[in-house]
Amino acid sequence: MCAVRIDHLAFLTPGNYPDDAPRAGFEQTLELFGVGEALGYDSAWVRQRHLERAVSSSATLLAAASQRTTRIGLGAAVIQMGYENPFRLAEDLATVDVLSRGRLNVGLSAGTPAHGILLGDRLFDANPELIDFSHARIERLRRNLAGEWLGDDDAFVESAAGRVRPRVTPYAAGLTERLWYGGGSQRSIEWAGRNGFNLLLGNITSGEGTDDYRDAQLRQLELFRSQWSEARAPRIALGRVIVPTDGADAPTRQRYREFAEKRHARTLAPHGERRTLFAPDLVGSADEIVSRLLDDPVVGQVSELRLELPYDLPFENYQQILEDFVTRIAPELGWRPETAREPVAVG
Repeated sequence: MCAVRIDHLAFLTPGNYPDDAPRAGFEQTLELFGVGEALGYDSAWVRQRHLERAVSSSATLLAAASQRTTRIGLGAAVIQMGYENPFRLAEDLATVDVLSRGRLNVGLSAGTPAHGILLGDRLFDANPELIDFSHARIERLRRNLAGEWLGDDDAFVESAAGRVRPRVTPYAAGLTERLWYGGGSQRSIEWAGRNGFNLLLGNITSGEGTDDYRDAQLRQLELFRSQWSEARAPRIALGRVIVPTDGADAPTRQRYREFAEKRHARTLAPHGERRTLFAPDLVGSADEIVSRLLDDPVVGQVSELRLELPYDLPFENYQQILEDFVTRIAPELGWRPETAREPVAVG
């Protein structure tokens, strides 16, 4: 059993909705952000997915969430940059950060868009073989968020509002330090550390030199920290699918067990050329989940834990999971709500 001290508690919601009722699904997701804030969670994140019954524009949804909440951090995990324009996305993200008063966290990933072939010229303006989908695309986004003036000292933009030095607007101070990379391979982990991006680890990773997801993630953490050279300390957040059953009724508990059983086989061996490894879902009583988290050496290496909610559950199930976790499990991991934390000594 390892020493665990979680200081930041988050949850990630898939934001699913019925095909014929997207507004109802968005409203429930926004309501869940409010529930998380009331329960004391430090941040709430939403998945961004394309061509699914899910949130395809996390910036838009989080802009709405910024007006429904006052304290809780808001996060997107992850925005696949292959679908994005680094200039336009920077404008959208900066707008959300300003609206939320500096509460935005942005998870990013690089690579060729998964649905690019299907979308074809609906997405691409050129031969996709000529488009740079590398990490450089993420670096361009960060440059656009950095508040740098464009052009030389004599460059100005004229409009009815006046004459101004040009830069990407609005400028959201501090947002570049709240950029995260969703790492799942040693190559991506090394890049994130070397380039000063905070690190998101999840329940899926590449098994490079090992068949054990814990060994793989421990090696990734060591690599990330060895590459970090920024003056500020890096943030590392670990995601696990966690479903406590204590507050659920009997039919719901059975549904949770069936969910875990269907996904168990994928955890038994690496998958595909990339040797993808899946961490087991943590489904059971609070005592069982606490025991498994305390036995997870990766959990002992981080101070930020992200509860990843399963897809397509009713709102009341999500609420029950969040309540059970924050009241029955999080305190056993050393977490305390912000109002109960001891102030940090200065000087």
